[in-house]
Amino acid sequence: MMLVNRKRGEIVANLGGKDRCLCLTLGALARLESAFAVSDLAALGERFSSGRLSARDLMVIIHAGLEGGGHTFALDDVAEMQVDGGIAGYAAIVSDLLAATFGEAGADG
Repeated sequence: MMLVNRKRGEIVANLGGKDRCLCLTLGALARLESAFAVSDLAALGERFSSGRLSARDLMVIIHAGLEGGGHTFALDDVAEMQVDGGIAGYAAIVSDLLAATFGEAGADG
């Protein structure tokens, strides 16, 4: 099992049959601000907390996490990666990544 540091916002996700480290670094977050046309991190957090994410949104977030984790996949490559659990599996990865990045719900206030 791959070791990651959740305090740095890292998670492990099985994508395409391989465990991979995902992390939303500052650069990855800046790219997400641009991709989602928001002005700051607060607006990005609000966008994500709406609970209304499209399949493309999930793909873009996972791609940013992979880049932040040191992987160099094209967005089209991410679109083809299989995940256990189908769409629910992709949503679980994004939820875990966002919780690691923005803080666990209920943790320390």
